[in-house]
Amino acid sequence: MGTGCSLLMQAQFTVMGPDHPVTASLRGEAVLPCHLSPRMSAENMQVRWFRSKYSAVVHLYKDGRDQYEEQMAEYQQRTELLKDDITSGSVSLRIHNIQPSDEGQYKCRFQSSVTDEEALLELQVADLGSATAISVEGHQDGGIRVVCRSAGWYPQPKAQWRDLQGQLLPSASENISQEANGLFQTEIAIVLTEESNQKVSCCVRNPRLNQERESEISIAGQCPSVPHMDRLRCCRHGWRVFVIVSPIYWPGPSRAGSSFFAALGKKASRRRRPPPPPVPKLPAPTIAPSPDSVTLSPVDVTLDPDTANCWLVLSEDRKRVRDGDTRQDLPDNPERFDPCVCVLGAEGFAGGSGRRYWEVEVGDKPDWALGVCRESVNREGWVTYTSEDGYWAMWLWYGEYKASTSPPTALPVRVRPGRVGIFLDYEAGEVSFYNVTDRSHLFTFTGTFSGTLRPYFCPGPNSGGENAAPLIICPVPAQARGNLVENQTPGNPLG
Repeated sequence: MGTGCSLLMQAQFTVMGPDHPVTASLRGEAVLPCHLSPRMSAENMQVRWFRSKYSAVVHLYKDGRDQYEEQMAEYQQRTELLKDDITSGSVSLRIHNIQPSDEGQYKCRFQSSVTDEEALLELQVADLGSATAISVEGHQDGGIRVVCRSAGWYPQPKAQWRDLQGQLLPSASENISQEANGLFQTEIAIVLTEESNQKVSCCVRNPRLNQERESEISIAGQCPSVPHMDRLRCCRHGWRVFVIVSPIYWPGPSRAGSSFFAALGKKASRRRRPPPPPVPKLPAPTIAPSPDSVTLSPVDVTLDPDTANCWLVLSEDRKRVRDGDTRQDLPDNPERFDPCVCVLGAEGFAGGSGRRYWEVEVGDKPDWALGVCRESVNREGWVTYTSEDGYWAMWLWYGEYKASTSPPTALPVRVRPGRVGIFLDYEAGEVSFYNVTDRSHLFTFTGTFSGTLRPYFCPGPNSGGENAAPLIICPVPAQARGNLVENQTPGNPLG
């Protein structure tokens, strides 16, 4: 009688799981809880986790230990049974390195010597994709076609364009597809016209996580040929457009996220190499080379009109360039930049050309870009301005000084430069920028050069017409020379 009563009590249990789906991130971990009610020890029971079929074993515990002979291949070395509370009838299954295929229903079955019961659980998989990337793809229907792309989403995301007020805007096209790995990629386009003088944003949202990624694009003024992030393209065709792309991540529907730029600037700053590389003194005819120094060669840079965009106005001596208010009817020259508004120097520098130095007066101009580029860079169509693409430049844009690394490096400028010095050491693979105003070092690119390099100029958008401020290549005395002084400190690199 007593034995029968004991068996009856043992048979009276149910298996309980969560009453809501368990959500896990891709490549992360999922913990599926399961327990007996009433609480009792399950040490001597069999605990089987499986999918739709009893034989589709995810994890098996019996005879007091984990058994792996029946486990499905896709779960091998990815599961762990948490048995800390098994004496009270509670076990959880931990699954490592979550994959899209892990999504779906699971069954947790407890089997005693008398009976067995099971519970049904659901696992949902979700993940945010990559940061949204905006690029200009050409002209369409009297405007410019702008495309927003992102990949690596799960489940299928929702993509849309919004205006400044958060109102939805119609898309020119939309394509969401599933990749071979089960993740989704999205591509959504919009056509922005000259009247679209505002910011619009591309938003890709994961409805399961209630989180989204967003980028903004601005259409206003003219087109500066300066980069922003790892993809900024500028265009100009009859009417003037410039594009600024700003990736932003918004956690949840409140849209109260922090700017990506602040974190990026800090990260880029940490990449800079202390101490700075050898730097040149400003050319001065009174300074003679010392025994432990080498001679700089000031170069008389002039502008190459065959490369100048049709909106640029060059002076007769080819020492000044400004952005004009009308598009000039110039020959269709394959060397000419179009649609990006910039111009190259006529002088080319290759191996054996020595250490060259020149200065450019930027004055109080609010926007400009200067540097060097490969002579072979593409000059037609959309161009990405980074050192990886053959542009070693720095610029001032929206009050920020940056260098054309990928992503751009923010430059901590203490004193606004009225004149910028550019130093090229081809053999050493260095391009350095100096603030002539306070004689400070701004930034140095290091690497290896190939082919011919040429000076690069972008005067930035102007609104003053013929009175607009130009970039001015400063004259360098023919007899001027400077010293390349080793081991200068950042506090006084040109002193």
